[in-house]
Amino acid sequence: MNKKKLLSSCFYLLIVLCSYGQVQQKPISRVDEMPNLPKPLMIIDWKDMALRFDKLVYDFDAQEKYWPMVWIDSTGRNFDQPTLGMYTAIGDVRQGLSNHEGMFHEAMANMGSVLGASLMGIDKSNQANRNYVGMLKNYFNKETGWNIMMNNTAPEVALLGGGYGRDWWYDVYPNLLFYAIYDQYPSEPDFEEIARSIAEKFYSADSILNGNYDYSYFDYGRMKPMRNNICAQPDAAAGHAWVLYSAYKKFGDKRYLKGAISATRALQSNQINPTYELLMPFGAYMAAVLNAEQDTSFDLEKMLDWTFDGTAICREGWGVLVGNWNGYDISGTVGSTVDHGGYGFLMNTFDAAWPLLPLVRYEPAYANAIGKWMLNAVNASRLFYPQHIPREHQTLPDSSDVTKGVIAYEGIAMASTFDTLYKDLKAPVAQGDGPKWVPGKNPAVSQFSVYGSAHVGLFGATVERTNVEGILKLDLLATDFFRQNAYPTYLCYNPYPTKKTIRFELKETGLIYDLVSQKTLSSQSKKTHAVDIPANQSVVLVCLPSVAKPVYRNNKMLINNVIVDFKKRKN
Repeated sequence: MNKKKLLSSCFYLLIVLCSYGQVQQKPISRVDEMPNLPKPLMIIDWKDMALRFDKLVYDFDAQEKYWPMVWIDSTGRNFDQPTLGMYTAIGDVRQGLSNHEGMFHEAMANMGSVLGASLMGIDKSNQANRNYVGMLKNYFNKETGWNIMMNNTAPEVALLGGGYGRDWWYDVYPNLLFYAIYDQYPSEPDFEEIARSIAEKFYSADSILNGNYDYSYFDYGRMKPMRNNICAQPDAAAGHAWVLYSAYKKFGDKRYLKGAISATRALQSNQINPTYELLMPFGAYMAAVLNAEQDTSFDLEKMLDWTFDGTAICREGWGVLVGNWNGYDISGTVGSTVDHGGYGFLMNTFDAAWPLLPLVRYEPAYANAIGKWMLNAVNASRLFYPQHIPREHQTLPDSSDVTKGVIAYEGIAMASTFDTLYKDLKAPVAQGDGPKWVPGKNPAVSQFSVYGSAHVGLFGATVERTNVEGILKLDLLATDFFRQNAYPTYLCYNPYPTKKTIRFELKETGLIYDLVSQKTLSSQSKKTHAVDIPANQSVVLVCLPSVAKPVYRNNKMLINNVIVDFKKRKN
């Protein structure tokens, strides 16, 4: 194409894209209570943390006390192959090669670490001559007849820890983790068969439940909903919906789409906040995606309020914390808003970013709210790590070397949650529950959470600092698994009361379109752009090719047959 035609095409694109109005921002009331700019502000390098976690935790030759953190389980449950064992917490006496035949380890840690590393660009299917991706098949419980991914490989060790066949979120969440990993490794042997089995089980379960998910768990072997002494967990519907929609996008089976819509409808029908653990943010994501792609009209505002507000009844107060504890903003962390005045957990905070960030692509009206929440969450999450919180605010300051700088405390609380220990510490108190799991046997260092820290790649792959302190560049595609083709898209929130200008780098020369203002932000195609962000506002930047002609279809704007804006009509 000659220069004249190139300039003409760019000008045409610019004129067309600049002709739209601003997307009105919608609040999330809980986020409104958070500071625009948390203090003290310190954004650590999450990419570096994720890469170092993988390097150090997967070191089988580590010699220090309590290390290595991994071993090989040769019991061959479900598949006749060795699999990886990983400690749930440092020094957990239930685990390791010499306990229970090395069979007690959790998918939450193992899968979380594989997913996080994979998002960082590490090929976990061929790392030091080991296929850690293929090893995950052992969590597919075909020996029990459940034929889904579960948190343990076998019932013999299930009662040693949480979940497994009696606590619904523990049975559902490993399947979300598996599907996300399947997205990264679509050619891994047996993964397609496993993915289809999970989808069939979840579709059948949704049909049996018929809109009522008010149970403690579902027996996927007998295909029967069950109640026990554990809270009913209606938000399991969100997990079903996410897996089924992923299966629909992967396999094209419209039954799975029907199931995803049915499960989301069941979730929305609750009269009180059904939040239990990690799954409600996926319900919000599903509401946004289905509304954008399938023309449904789910109540996204309701789902987001349930996610954030801390108004859950059965799992009392579960949501997103807000507060400044003795000069430290802890807002944005996820956990109990009421336990000992508030108890936020690292894994829950990491994992909430997985669905909530890509949600903004489909509904940019929440760009400000999600951008502000992420800034608070990312800033506060450093406090879980012993090297990033003063010693007077942590239970084990003299044992921090055992973490090698990559394993964090399980949580931060307003006050110690132990009956008699650490009562002199002032908030925020960095601690963990490990010693309570095996009273009198688990060492104090089991407060350091391997399984929570294993999910660090979810921040590492999505969070990047810009040239302006406090303005993050948040990747909205990294965790949008099984999505349609899309141009790179980033959320940047300005927490300051004045306009700020960031330097925005593209991988190659191109234009930038903002989903919030619904216009291009530069008249020139180039590689480095200066982007103005209004005070306390956000931009959602889509990186476009230099030459393209917008096409409008079903109230969406496309370029080169790729959807750029889900909320666009031609003028």
